[in-house]
Amino acid sequence: MLGQETREVDRKTTAILKILSDSPGPLGSRNISTLLEEQGISLGERAVRYHLKIMDGRGLTRTVGRKDGRTITVAGLEELRNCLVTDKIGFVGTKIERLAYQTNVGLRSSTGRIPIDAWLIAREDYSKALKAMKGVFESGLCSSGMVAVAAEGNNLGDTLVPAGKIGFATVCSVAVNGCLLKAGIPAHARFGGLLQIREGQPFRFIDLIEFSGSTIDPSDIFIAGNMTDVIHAAASGDGKVLAGYHEIPMLSVGKADELLQRLKSSGLISFAVLARPGDKICEIPYNPEKAGLITLSGLNPAAAAAEAGIHVSNRAMCGVMDVTRLRPFNELI
Repeated sequence: MLGQETREVDRKTTAILKILSDSPGPLGSRNISTLLEEQGISLGERAVRYHLKIMDGRGLTRTVGRKDGRTITVAGLEELRNCLVTDKIGFVGTKIERLAYQTNVGLRSSTGRIPIDAWLIAREDYSKALKAMKGVFESGLCSSGMVAVAAEGNNLGDTLVPAGKIGFATVCSVAVNGCLLKAGIPAHARFGGLLQIREGQPFRFIDLIEFSGSTIDPSDIFIAGNMTDVIHAAASGDGKVLAGYHEIPMLSVGKADELLQRLKSSGLISFAVLARPGDKICEIPYNPEKAGLITLSGLNPAAAAAEAGIHVSNRAMCGVMDVTRLRPFNELI
C-alpha cells in the first residue's frame, strides 16, 4: 500500500510539473488546481500548496514574486522527462491517435489543420541546412514537399522557436492516418523504422521499433544514433531513410488507394506505398485481414541536416498547424 501511495504522489507531482512546463508564466495554486481538475485529478488549493512546498525543497520548482506563483526549474524539466517511465509506455502510439483525430485538412479547399514534425537549428546553419535538405525534397524522400519556416519567438505547432534558432516544419506522416480516419478507414500505426531504399524504390525494413511499446519517437532514436543514410539515398537511390509501417482493413484498400492518390495530387504527401490484397510489403509478414501501408517520415530532411554535421533538435509529432502556413520547399532556395 505504501508503494502505491508513493506512486500516486509521484503522479500528482508529475501532473503539476507538466502544467508548469506548458505554462508561459508562473502559476499559483488556484490555477494549478483548476487545470488539474480539467485532467480529472481532484486536488484542492491547499493540497497543491503542500505538493509545491515539497517540490520547492527538491529544487523542481521555485517561487516567483510575493504570491505563491511557481515556475518549473531545469531540475524539474529533467524530472519530468525521466519520471514514471512505465506510465509512458505506448505514449508515442497514443500521440499518433490524438494527432490523427485532430487532422481536419480539406483536400479540395486546402484548408484546415495538419500534423507536423519540426526541428530546430542554429540561425547560422540555415544556408547549410537548405543545401543538405535540397536533394531529399527533390527526390521525394520525405512525407511531403511542403514546409514551414519560423524565426525565433514564433511557434511551430506546440514548439516555440528559441532565440538564435530557426525552426523547420514538415507534414507529419500521421496526416495520412488522420485523412484515412476522416474517410472512415481506421489506420493502425505499428512500427517506425529504417527503410532500405534500393534503386530509388522501397526494398525492406532493416530496423523496426513498435510505436505501442516506445516512450520515444523511433525517428529521434535513429537520427541520434547516426543510423540514417538519407543524403546518399536521395543522391544515388540507395540508402536508409526514416519510415513508418501502418495497417488498414483489407476491405478498405480500394477506398484508401483513391484517397492516397488525392493526397499526392494535392501535394500534401509525396510518398505512400499501399500493399495490394494478399501482397507482402517490404518483407513485413503478410496478415490476411490487414493491408500494409508505408509512409516516409517528415524528419528525413532533419536527418539529412544531421548527416551534414548540423546540430539538429528534433520535435517529432509536435502538434498541428494551419495548412495555409506551408509552402513548397523550392520557394526557400
